[in-house]
Formats: sequence, C-alpha cells, structure tokens
Amino acid sequence: QVRLVESGGALVQAGGSLRLSCVASGSVFSINAMGWYRQAPGKQREFVATITSDKMTIYADSVKGRFTISRDNANNTVYLQMNSLKPDDTAVYYCYARSWGSNYWGQGTQVTVSS
Repeated sequence: QVRLVESGGALVQAGGSLRLSCVASGSVFSINAMGWYRQAPGKQREFVATITSDKMTIYADSVKGRFTISRDNANNTVYLQMNSLKPDDTAVYYCYARSWGSNYWGQGTQVTVSS
C-alpha cells in the first residue's frame, strides 16, 4: 500500500505561480511512476503530468511550457511547479503513484486561479 498526501493548493491570480507537493509513504520502494491529474467542476479527471523513477517526464499539451514536474526520490516526494497560471487551470489536483500495476491516489488539493 502507498499513501499520498498533497499540499500547496491555494487561490492565486492569473499569471501567478504555485508549487504543489506530494509525499508518499508506505511501500514506496515499489513505486515507479508518479504524477498529477486534475478535475475541474463538472468535468472528468484529466492527466496533467507524470514522471518515472528515472525522471522521464510527460506533460499534457495544455500545460507544456508552463508546468514542471520533478521528483525527489530520497524523500519520496513529487512536485508540480505551475507558472503562468490561467483560470482554466482551476481544479482539484490529485497526486498519483503507480506501484505493481495499481494506481494510488491522494486526497486532492484545490487550486483556484482568479481572472
């Protein structure tokens, strides 16, 4: 089992920046990929970014060039640096970790971008 705890969500003005953090605990040795999804009100959860254990990254087109995912394997933490935020980025952001073919999820952290 893997437990994930996110932090860093906040209310920010358009054009601003935030950094989300997600700390993993439990069977962390088994984690390969970690990343972020988000869900806006009335919409399906969508992929944002992922990073593998050897730090290869993939981003959704909507965040490329604005968001950066990084990972501190020593501290079992994944980060999402979000710059040039837009109102469309408003959502609950969920951290996930993939372990032995299963996905584990955090409780989510709210990001609200005002125009």
